[in-house]
Amino acid sequence: METSNLSPLQEEGSEGQSPSVFAPDSIPPRPASQSSLEKYAPLEWSDYFDKEEDITIPGTNNVFHVYMAGSEGPVVFCLHGGGYSGLSFALSASIVKEKARVVAMDLRGHGKSSTDNDLDLSIETLRNDVLAVLKTVYGNSPPAIILVGHSMGGSVAVHVAAMKAMPNVHGLVVVDVVEVEWSVRAGPLRNVESARISVPSTLTYDDSKKCFTYRTPLEQTEKYWKGWYDGLSEKFLSCPVPKLLLLAGTDRLDRPLTIGQMQGKFQMVVVRHTGHAIQEDVPEEFASLILNFISRNRIGPHGVEIPGLIRRPQP
Repeated sequence: METSNLSPLQEEGSEGQSPSVFAPDSIPPRPASQSSLEKYAPLEWSDYFDKEEDITIPGTNNVFHVYMAGSEGPVVFCLHGGGYSGLSFALSASIVKEKARVVAMDLRGHGKSSTDNDLDLSIETLRNDVLAVLKTVYGNSPPAIILVGHSMGGSVAVHVAAMKAMPNVHGLVVVDVVEVEWSVRAGPLRNVESARISVPSTLTYDDSKKCFTYRTPLEQTEKYWKGWYDGLSEKFLSCPVPKLLLLAGTDRLDRPLTIGQMQGKFQMVVVRHTGHAIQEDVPEEFASLILNFISRNRIGPHGVEIPGLIRRPQP
């Protein structure tokens, strides 16, 4: 009979037994997990922007809060959507500021801005607010400006550009302008870092209820919603500046925009795998699209730069 050179397996509990790989003592300790408090803790605006300022409009009680980044190049003037704040552009601003200046404004009734009537979100009032801030900050000699607006802010940007009241507007970027009901159904932000910087600015503490509530009671402004979108496609197409439309899905295109896009009246990019807040969900891609738009249209710090007409410094 053949004999094996292998020693019989020792039973559990026998002397000298090596511990089983499945024994509790052999399982390596789980690394200490980051607590939710740390993982979702609010981030500071100063990690992304260079400074913040309160812009007081002369002759009024209106004070608009703005965040600024960058020191050279044209100004990318950002207008957020309803219920958001200027900090929704924080992550993308930290990238864009390497090649252009960024100004992100808290619109009326949002963020840290304060006005004589925070619930007046009519498109005329919002448009005039933006024009007043631009006039107060830059006077009669503004640098080259690219208006960038998300959702409701996109509508405001279109109305500002179409009015032709602000000199040196050289570009218009509209980001996923959709109705309020759809933007709510679109779901929450998909980028945790962006949520950590932008969401706290959309909340305020209610002492009477002993809890946080939304800074902007959008439901109380419903009477203005229709005005944000009426005739917007035609107004967008009429703006006499280079235009870029960023969408999270092609279902946003109505007939005038479809025809205009086919006629080459504006550049359109469908950004895949993102929600309604494109600038927050994919900030790197968003920043790249903005910078490419500036480069493609040769927008310099003072306007369009035409090769051959740029005065070079003498050696």
